[in-house]
Amino acid sequence: MTYISLPPLARRDLSTRRGVFAALSVEPVSAARGTVLLLPGYTKDKEDFLPLLPLLSEAGYRAFAVDLRGQNETDGGHDATAYRREELSEDVVALAEALGTRPHLAGHSMSGQIARGAVLAAPSAFASLTLLSSGPAQVGEERGAQVKLLTRALTTMTMDQVWQALQQLRPERASSPGADERRARWLRTSRTQLLATGRNLLDEPDRTSELAGLSGFAVHVLHGDRDDTWAPPLLADMARRLGARHTALADTGHSPHVERPQAAARAMASFWDGVPITASPR
Repeated sequence: MTYISLPPLARRDLSTRRGVFAALSVEPVSAARGTVLLLPGYTKDKEDFLPLLPLLSEAGYRAFAVDLRGQNETDGGHDATAYRREELSEDVVALAEALGTRPHLAGHSMSGQIARGAVLAAPSAFASLTLLSSGPAQVGEERGAQVKLLTRALTTMTMDQVWQALQQLRPERASSPGADERRARWLRTSRTQLLATGRNLLDEPDRTSELAGLSGFAVHVLHGDRDDTWAPPLLADMARRLGARHTALADTGHSPHVERPQAAARAMASFWDGVPITASPR
């Protein structure tokens, strides 16, 4: 398998008390300002952060993008209980421990909710939390209908058949560069994981008040102004309830790190630069 050859990007495995997680990492090109742990969203994987990683390196951050349990190159098994919210969040706590430092945690979409659970379980393990296009509870009605449709397909079709059906819905991506690699990553992804985390997206409880109760913990709500998974006004209200930093990138949809990586990297690094590394929640 191939990756972009832009130094200092590296493919590595992170060994934790919860198993081995595949990761892509970058080292800072100048004096290190901190460490970042990036978690991909539903149906995604660590490669989703390829546009962002070199930019974080330039900003002075050591960064790790990981495949969570059952995503792409990280094994997850076929036991659905392994993909319960609390289990996935505990994986993230273990990843932070394995890094040997308190990382800035950033989770996209579904993984923002997993990251929130990790912070609530072990707030002292993390320096901050960035909720990247990730809402307070279940996904919106339109996206929920899409998740239900995908769930039905996953229970009746092979993974390759589902992939082909998805490409028919997005013909421009089916013929774009890297399509074969994206298909290979999809086929390595656990069907059990997709089914379980899809259910999580449909019934996620609102834990905003719990997170807001972590006095002194730094949170950043970052999203596009055209997000179609959670309505931008809902995300803005969540930021208000959290007392969090709030960034809404203009002309951007659900994946700022892919659509506008430079703007996303600037917003993230600016937030992290202002977080005292020695600060701990009370």
